Amino acid sequence: MVKPIIAPSLLAGDFSQLGCECHRMFECGSDWVHLDVMDGHFVPNITMGPPIITSLRNAVPKDKPVNKKFFDCHMMVSNPEQWVEEIAKSGGDQYTFHYESTKNPVELIKLIKSFNMKAACAIKPNTNVEVLFELAPYLDMALIMTVEPGFGGQKFMANMMPKVEELRKQFPNLNIQVDGGLGKGTVEIAAEAGANVIVAGTSVFKADDPSKMIEYLRNEVQVNLEKRGIADV
Repeated sequence: MVKPIIAPSLLAGDFSQLGCECHRMFECGSDWVHLDVMDGHFVPNITMGPPIITSLRNAVPKDKPVNKKFFDCHMMVSNPEQWVEEIAKSGGDQYTFHYESTKNPVELIKLIKSFNMKAACAIKPNTNVEVLFELAPYLDMALIMTVEPGFGGQKFMANMMPKVEELRKQFPNLNIQVDGGLGKGTVEIAAEAGANVIVAGTSVFKADDPSKMIEYLRNEVQVNLEKRGIADV
């Protein structure tokens, strides 16, 4: 059983006010915040790294005993093994590596979990979803990119939805995330395909009322999970 998880991407926020933006998203009802870490090598852009995540965690401490300030770290980096310990120390809660960036994903998953983080694997649009099938039993989440990773504000790629559908069919209790171009008009497609974790950047941060947008995204996912009989209620 799975539940809707809405994870606004801070890439669409005001980088001069990241701590405030993070608090704003949680106050508006987000479940997670999505932190895009880009190294300028695996993808053609540079964003944030461990020092910024550390500062964010200091500004937005984890709740105890249940952490409701969840940092979903999307590692668009070469050699992802190099950064696992640093992200854990910085306060990351989930470490999402790209399948295309490592030669030994199973060992990387074990490494991530050894630092008490959840482990997730992402695939680019041109990567076959079948590569995730053998990894899924070890993963906390799989991420299907619905844009080419590297920049925000791109158009949603609806032709990625068969990947989501196949994953959901084979792994009904897996968290399946979609990232890229999600908002009104596209979240409906992703939710119907079986995605339950929605990364939304511009559509949330630029909304007149982010809380209403987050509620809309969550409701679309919930309705479709209930239709499938896999909603965690």
